[in-house]
Parts: sequence; structure tokens; C-alpha cells
Amino acid sequence: MTKFSIITITYNAEAFLPRTVESVLSQHYRDIEHIIIDGASTDSTLSVAQDYMQRSYAAQNGHEVRIVSEPDNGLYDAMNKGLRQASGDYICFLNAGDFFPNANVLDTIVSRSLTGKSRQQLPAVIYGDTDIVDNDGNFLRHRRLAPPRNLTWRSFRKGMLVCHQAFYARLDIARTVPYDTRYRYSADVDWCIRVMKEAERMGAGLAYVDSVVVNYTQEGQTTKHHRDSLKERYRVMQCHYGAFTTALMHAWFAVRAVVKK
Repeated sequence: MTKFSIITITYNAEAFLPRTVESVLSQHYRDIEHIIIDGASTDSTLSVAQDYMQRSYAAQNGHEVRIVSEPDNGLYDAMNKGLRQASGDYICFLNAGDFFPNANVLDTIVSRSLTGKSRQQLPAVIYGDTDIVDNDGNFLRHRRLAPPRNLTWRSFRKGMLVCHQAFYARLDIARTVPYDTRYRYSADVDWCIRVMKEAERMGAGLAYVDSVVVNYTQEGQTTKHHRDSLKERYRVMQCHYGAFTTALMHAWFAVRAVVKK
């Protein structure tokens, strides 16, 4: 049975963590490892996490919950801790406030992309669609950038077409390309590209699940620091696609934004 490692990063997230853990607890799929990496929260985040761990254990649902709480050096340092802790076949980051849209998400992923495949045939990445929700978890809209059916690392020249939380990476590949902590806001973009580059080098495929696999909370670090995030993302794209291609694509983004107005 394919094992999923779900990593949740928290810091003073008492208001948002409950809907995240409830959505994992409700999953019918049994082989789940849920690792909560907390940055030494000073509110009741740890109490929420510990209560969830006890309820998950009592449910005997095949889910394992582990909690690590200690100071870290920022979001991407915490994500690297999660990578090192994980033991599943696939890893996905479901941060506090983000949640699965229904109880069958992981079953759907398995049935549409993994059924009948041997371990040697497992896709390097499984990815799906995303809905955007507000801070109360209410639906706002479908994500504007939609994932293509045939994704490669070159696809991200057009922007981050797959939400980070809808991107399931095979752990053996993900571990070889940890998050680059020199980036403060866009290491997730860089990481997804590098995972897909490594997949191409290995000749491993990517699999699209034609379904919404995550509800993503709009507010976040990149929203709070929008300008800095855009500058950093530009540097990431230059690194992977070159200065000319990146400048050309951003000129097209600007034209597209004007036309849509």
C-alpha cells in the first residue's frame, strides 16, 4: 500500500490548524503519516496538535501522527525538517489553514494515478487542482493558474501552474533536492522545479489527477510580502530558465494583465 507523508508547518496557528488536522483525520485512506513541525508556538497550537494525535490514535484508522516543536530558521527550514522526518512513498505539504476538500482525496489520487503500478513505475510527481478559500475556510474561487495535463519543469515558465499543496513528490526524489533556505518566499517554486528536473533526469513520469485535491487558504507569507515575493520568484525563474526567457515571459504577463482589465 502506498504511504503518504503529510507535513504541516505551524507557528501560533491555533485558529487555522483545526480544519487542517480534521481534514486529515477524516481521510478514509489508511496509510498516512502526518508530521506536524511546529516552530515553538506560544499559543495553544501544541494543545490542538496533541489532542488531534490522541484522537487519531483512538480512531485506529491507520494514521500515524508525530509532532516536533522547536525553534527553527523559518518556513523552509521547517519544511526541510519535515523532509528528513518523513518515511512515506510520497510527501505533500499541507500547512495550517489548508485542508483536503473531502474524505476521499487520497483514495482518488491512488485510484487515478497509482492503481496497478509497481514501485518501479510510480510517478515522480502526482498533482491536481486547487480551490482558494478565505481565512474562515469559505470557498472563494478556483485557482486562476490551472495545471496542464502534461506537466514538465519547463511549464513553470508560465508561472507556478501547480499549487505547492497540490504537488505530491516521491520522497526518494524530494530528499535529493531540499528546499533552498536562501529564499524567504519562493523556495517552494524552486523546489517544485528541481523535483521535476530530477524526475526528467531519471526518466520518471508525472501524473495528473483531474480533481481538486486541496483547499488553499489565500492569506500567507507571499500575500503579506507580495512585492518581495515577486522579486524573489523572478530570480528563481532566471536561475532555471535564463535571463532572456524570464524577461520575455514577464513582459507577456504584463501585457496579459492589461488586456484582462
